[in-house]
Amino acid sequence: MEVRYSYLPQQFGNPDEIMEDIRSHLKTCNFTLGPEVEQFEKSFATLIGAPYAIGVGSGTDSLILSLRALGIGQGDEVITAANTFVATVGAINAVGARPVLADVTPYFTIDPTLIEPAVTPRTKAIVPVHLTGEPADMGLIMELARRHQLVVIEDACQAIGAATDGKNAGTFGEAAGFSLHPLKNLNVWGDGGVVITHSGAVDKRIRLLRNHGLISRDEVEILGYNSRLDSVQAIVGNWLIKKIHEITERRISNAAIYDEALADVGEVKIPPRREHARRVFHLYIIEVEKRDKLYRYLNEQGIEAKIHYPIPLHLQKGLSHLGHKPGDFPVAEWQAANTITLPVDQHLFQDQIGYTIDTIKRFYKLH
Repeated sequence: MEVRYSYLPQQFGNPDEIMEDIRSHLKTCNFTLGPEVEQFEKSFATLIGAPYAIGVGSGTDSLILSLRALGIGQGDEVITAANTFVATVGAINAVGARPVLADVTPYFTIDPTLIEPAVTPRTKAIVPVHLTGEPADMGLIMELARRHQLVVIEDACQAIGAATDGKNAGTFGEAAGFSLHPLKNLNVWGDGGVVITHSGAVDKRIRLLRNHGLISRDEVEILGYNSRLDSVQAIVGNWLIKKIHEITERRISNAAIYDEALADVGEVKIPPRREHARRVFHLYIIEVEKRDKLYRYLNEQGIEAKIHYPIPLHLQKGLSHLGHKPGDFPVAEWQAANTITLPVDQHLFQDQIGYTIDTIKRFYKLH
């Protein structure tokens, strides 16, 4: 049996409705910041529960523009999670700030108790990452940020619909970045992103920054960027956002099947599932023994497992200037060496999930 990782051929196997909307759009040729973008922004703001949503070119841009809009720049330090995808630290670097890493919890998000020791007089912001769709402990993070007068920008690129005590990821800090990358839970046909904020001033500034700083066709108020959500991508987003609750619930349901079935496998450790957290399983990651052998075995058996991410961020060549060494972030390093990602998407059939579970159990009986 084949258990693929990318579900895109299934998700967009019958694109007639989207193509009809695109054909209608072609009559206007309003390809940049068309009315479809505004429609998507309003729907996304309602979905997350914030007054402002700004469509931008990518999830990475959503973080860059948020940092820039909130005054983070040259010489500043920004604390973020040691296990995040490179885009988080890339965004911090792009505005001229220095990324400062803190180790993480067993449920893959930044450890709040390790943020305060990383604070220096240069620290201006915290970027907690809701990695895998697991919300970070925002209550403690916001309390710490208030105490040290730090800006909080949430990296919610993997966490559309995640929540803590009923409050959505992305609604705690001054701003939050979301990704619409094709393999995200709410996706489009290329790169795309959204910034969420409760501040009218931040909303206004990001709208300027994403469009060259223009207040009209001929007037430049500030120097900005070219980072607009394309109208065609907004059409795809408008089609899919209607399905996001169904998508989310199916992923949660699939993850629950894995959790229950693998709980009695001694070589498998399920991450802690905090009762007050709603995780949306952009990724379903477990800690396993003999990880690399299991990874090869699953792929040989037709199950397209993944590893997120095999080389710890602080040990990557591109971050060598930060001066880190093995052992600096032991939890992040342990996760990089011992976790595996299983397909969990909404288009999986139950027999595919069952086959994946049986194959894992068979591997440990053989090894």
